[in-house]
This record gives sequence, C-alpha cells and structure tokens, in this order.
Amino acid sequence: MPSVAEPEPCVVSLADVQEAREVIRDVAIETPMEQSRWLSTLVGGPVWLKCENLQRTGSFKIRGAYVRISRLSPEERARGVVAASAGNHAQGVALAAQLLGIKSTVFMPEGAPIPKERATRGYGAHVVFEGRVLEESLAAARQFSAETGAVLIHPFDHVDIVAGQGTLGLEVLEQVPDARTVLVPTGGGGLLAGTALAIKAQRPDVHLVGVQAAGAAAYPDSLKEGHPVQLAAMKTMADGIAVGLPGKIPFTEVCAHVDEFRTVSEESLSRALLALAERAKMVVEPAGAAAVAALLDTPNDFAGPVVAVLSGGNIDPLLLGKVIRHGMAAAGRYLNLHVTIPDSPGGLAQLLTEVSAAGANVIEVAHERISPALLLDEVEVQLQLETRGSDHSEQLLTRLRERGYKVIE
Repeated sequence: MPSVAEPEPCVVSLADVQEAREVIRDVAIETPMEQSRWLSTLVGGPVWLKCENLQRTGSFKIRGAYVRISRLSPEERARGVVAASAGNHAQGVALAAQLLGIKSTVFMPEGAPIPKERATRGYGAHVVFEGRVLEESLAAARQFSAETGAVLIHPFDHVDIVAGQGTLGLEVLEQVPDARTVLVPTGGGGLLAGTALAIKAQRPDVHLVGVQAAGAAAYPDSLKEGHPVQLAAMKTMADGIAVGLPGKIPFTEVCAHVDEFRTVSEESLSRALLALAERAKMVVEPAGAAAVAALLDTPNDFAGPVVAVLSGGNIDPLLLGKVIRHGMAAAGRYLNLHVTIPDSPGGLAQLLTEVSAAGANVIEVAHERISPALLLDEVEVQLQLETRGSDHSEQLLTRLRERGYKVIE
C-alpha cells in the first residue's frame, strides 16, 4: 500500500460521478430499492434496502471496475490488468475486462470464498492465491504489475473507482428523494466515499454512516490519527469489508462527507443476515448485511427515511449455513438445557412431552448418568432445542421449572 507521505490524492467531484454513470449505463444495472416493513416498524420510520446484492457479479464492484478499465489507453489495454481481491472486486474486474476484451489476472487471499473464486474464473480471469489477507494479495499484485506491465486495478484507491461506486449514491437520491440517513458497509472506503460525495453534493443534510465489522474496523482509528492507519490484525467473517488500511483517496472523501462510523459484531452480522433471508427474502453476504446489522443494534439512533445499502450477495453456501445457525443462536432461537429427571421408565418421555407442549422443537438429546452432582436415582438430560425466540425460550424454562424440573441453561 502507498505510504501516507505521498502527495495528496485528487478529489473526486459530482461531475466525475455523473460522467461515470454514462460510462456504465449499459453495463451495470440500476438495482432495486425495496421498502422494508419490518425494519420500518422497528426504526419508527420508512426504511429502504438498496439491493446491490442483485447487481451484476453480485455486488457494487462492477461499477468502479468498469469505469477504471474502460479509460485505459490502447497501450495499457494490450498489457492487461491485474487486481487483488477477496472476491467481489475480483469478479467486477474480471467481467469488466472480459467485456472490454482485456486479459485479467487476479490475486486472491488463501481461503477466499469458493463461489467468488469460481465466478472470477468464469469471467475469464487467471486466479492466483497469495497471502492470508488482502494487503498481502495486493502486494503480490503490485509486484506482478511491475514485472509484466499489467495495469493494477486497485479495489478502492483510485478516482475512477470512487467515481464509479458513487453512481450508487445518484440512484439512492433518485429512488428515495427524501432520504435522511444512508448507511453503507465499508472496507477500504471506495463505496462509502463515492456514495457520500454524490449524495452530499446534492443533499448536504443527509446523514451518512459508514458501517464496519468490529474485527476489521480501520476507519475509526485512522480518523482519530488524521491519516490511514494499518490495523495490526483482523478477524471477521465479512471478507467483503475486511480491509486493514483505508485508501488515501477514499479517506479524503470520507473525511469531507461522512458524518459517523458504526461497528457491528459478528453476532450482529449473523442476526442481520438471518433476518434479511427470513423477512426480506434477500440472500446477502456478511459484509452486505453490515448496514442492517447497525440498524438492528440501535434502531432508534437513525432518522428516517433510512436507506441501508446491501452491498453484496456473494456468499459460500457452507458459510451461509453456519451464519444462519449462528444468527439463530444470537437471536435466541436455539436453547441448550441440562435437565435433571428421575432415572425411571417414562421419565424422558414425560420431559419431551412437556417440551413439545410448549411448542419447542427437539434437535438433539443426550444422557449423562455418571456425575457426582447426580443422585443414584437421577439422570441428566442435555437438550438442544429450537424455539421461536428469547421470549418463547423463557416461557419454556418457566414451564419446566413450574413442573418441578431442575433446569440449567
């Protein structure tokens, strides 16, 4: 990554974003803006979902990638392009290069989601795994560029990338002209920077909120220091926003146009992803659920109408299953109990009858007979149950205790 001692980056203008929109008009789609009744009820005002998970390649990245690559000179196009990405930028670059007839190489971190890797290859890119985090993949891409002459297409730190992502901001104001708050998932900052400058140039009263995963939140400390600061470590399932160092160009725009940052936990991301699947019928990746996670954490903090950007939907089905289970647990939908019952015929059947009568679903049952805490005529039953939520779980616990069961959560 470039050092902060380099010259100040150029500033992106509204005119740049408007020009970028003409460039991508026949490439990127204008994604739907869906009103969310359940979130509106929670927040106490209209909430809209900007569905970039339905964009070509499954995320907003095609916007900036196509603008950047389309402006290469014939000589640069002949040398090909190279990028580094955990997956979404990779797909955007690969598709843009394919549409423009340019060879592309993409460096991805080890462990990048399999669907993202396969889709990137499907768009014609040559994929190379390098490093454990994006910054290491980016270093490899820079070296490849120096050795081969391929043009590096940075995932967020370029004026064309920021301008291209900013086209989303133009759509937001056209689709929800009275928006008062816009929440944007944030990694390196390209989407947030472009969206914020496009909106603030027309509606400076709109409150712009960047949302980062707590385990990969580089912007709060960077803003305190006044320049991009590298995180010492990152840990989050939201690979789409797992960026340890903000870009210089996005950082400049963020400082000028963004009002605040929120961070969300892994549990909040899981709950949001599950809620979007259940209530909005939207499949999103963890990064794409970050804005909704912030709304669910503190619904009374944001003035409506609120727009929450769903930045991407490229999620590995295996991870989706894990996240859904995690989200159900975080939402109180799973309940693990240790219940002491008499070690006699019919004891277990009676317990399960009570559980069934309370409306809970039994997922797993296990017995423990050998324990110094048990009497000779007792057995401990370990239950894993599915409930309708925290209130239902409390009702079940009350019912069992009223019937004389010794219950430990």
